[in-house]
Amino acid sequence: MTTATTGGADAGFEALFEHAPVGYLTTTDGGRITRVNATFLAWTGHRREDLLGSAFGRLLPVGDRILWSTHSAPQLGTAGSVSEVVVEVVAADRTRRPALVTATRVPPREGADAEVRVIVFAAPERRAHEQELIAALHRAEESEDRRAAAEVEARRQALADPLTGLPNRAGLAAHLDAALAGGRTDVGVLVVDLDHFAVVNESLGTAAGDELLLTVAARLGAAVREGAVVARLSADEFAVVERCEDVEAARGLAERLLEALTAPVVLAGLEVVASASIGAALSPSGPGAAQRVLHDAAVAVQRAKARGRGRVEVHDPTRTGAAADRLRLLGELRRGIADGQLRLHHQPQVRLRDGRLVGVEALVRWQHPVRGLLAPVEFIELAEQSGLVRELGAWVLDAAVAQAAGWARDPGCATVEVAVNLSTRQLTDPGLVEAVTAALERHRLPAHLLVLEVTETSLAADPDAAAATLVALKQLGVGVSVDDFGTGYASLTYLQRFPVDELKIDRSFVTGLGASDGDTAIVRACVQLAQALGVRTVAEGVESEQQREALAGMGCDVVQGYLFSRPVDADAVQQWARERSGSTRDHDEAAIR
Repeated sequence: MTTATTGGADAGFEALFEHAPVGYLTTTDGGRITRVNATFLAWTGHRREDLLGSAFGRLLPVGDRILWSTHSAPQLGTAGSVSEVVVEVVAADRTRRPALVTATRVPPREGADAEVRVIVFAAPERRAHEQELIAALHRAEESEDRRAAAEVEARRQALADPLTGLPNRAGLAAHLDAALAGGRTDVGVLVVDLDHFAVVNESLGTAAGDELLLTVAARLGAAVREGAVVARLSADEFAVVERCEDVEAARGLAERLLEALTAPVVLAGLEVVASASIGAALSPSGPGAAQRVLHDAAVAVQRAKARGRGRVEVHDPTRTGAAADRLRLLGELRRGIADGQLRLHHQPQVRLRDGRLVGVEALVRWQHPVRGLLAPVEFIELAEQSGLVRELGAWVLDAAVAQAAGWARDPGCATVEVAVNLSTRQLTDPGLVEAVTAALERHRLPAHLLVLEVTETSLAADPDAAAATLVALKQLGVGVSVDDFGTGYASLTYLQRFPVDELKIDRSFVTGLGASDGDTAIVRACVQLAQALGVRTVAEGVESEQQREALAGMGCDVVQGYLFSRPVDADAVQQWARERSGSTRDHDEAAIR
């Protein structure tokens, strides 16, 4: 009896799975498809035997594949789910079909491996279904008064976000459909993604998180022109629709919104500086324009986040074949690492109180065989998105330690520290501590002469794992610096979890010293926070004597920037140190006389 009942239940579940009104797939943790239902097969035209065992990413075009692997897949590993990711699905006949993908990771259980459950909504059919539901509600009411009241409530629930009252994703889609019905190409769509919103919820509570979201909604509404629409797409993602004549107008609007959001806000009695990444796109012509412009803006905001957050990226429709170019460059970079094409440059760090060289930041360059010497902005993002950053980072670490060991034998540079940047992928790599230990032993460098720089972003990705790794590094005697400080949500309480030796104030705030009261206040607050923690402060991007004097007056410890030196090769660092040491000694002797 039990067996028969169980079998019937299993059969019923299989029928529900196979004929659900949406596409269902299951994959392994590595993204290999293990099951797919008949609805998805009918919608795409693919055969079941062709999909089973293949990578889920092959169903997406190159741009969406990169977006899924660099943003959605890592979020599945950390948060356990992603919700309504806008993508295109490549059908069997190679046509692209707009879709919304929701995925949930089920942890491993006894006798079963971890599994990822993927739901694929066909975007046009979903929109038609929502319109059909609203129409059905209208027809259901017999009385005019009751029908009007039901219509208002149904529209509010179906098209509005319950917290902010703004249109939700469905409401935004309805507005875009209406706005673009006449084929207009002067409509700008901006996706605003709050940086490190999860940190606010974790450290201050969900009530503070809701208060921040309401503040953001109000600031966006105040910053746009009359007639514009502000919507909330997901937990920490908003959208703005406003008339924009061209790409530059869209960029100007995005920068205005970014400035409005960065004003400090008090949450739970603490002052928090919010930041956001913004992606913008202009509406294209032709069918499906609403879905395409929202997709383009979403891709642009992911590019902004990958390039450092707190910035604006605008989709450029003239960049045809950009994805293919990126794949080609990725292959060239992989070969370049193997062929010894990487170079290290170093930017000196100067102690403010006596002007002496105390350290350098190691910065990688790529000697491309055709394009010449490339700066990190040309290839670091590509390396991070592809996973090649681990191999690149390992080369930089070993080369920097080797160079520092050579300097340690030079009396003029014997006490100079070398700082090496760690990516989020490196910080979460279980083999990082072992790799650092091996590099120090191989080149016989005292551990205290190596400083590893991590960003607030990487600390927020997995705070518990980051803390464990940093403690292990500290036990080796290595220094730890928080880079780009001030651009995230770090606070005194948050930073106390990590064994930090140094806070590195982001250059965007240093640039505004003396010109922006807000930037000056942020820099002063960063210095005071470092002093409260008992750690050193380093200000990067110092380019004027006025900035140096302001930092000295605040009590900043160390500075680096073009006022002192651009990034240079190792030989130039030694020459620079000798000249600096001589001029400093002459200055001290003159002061004594």
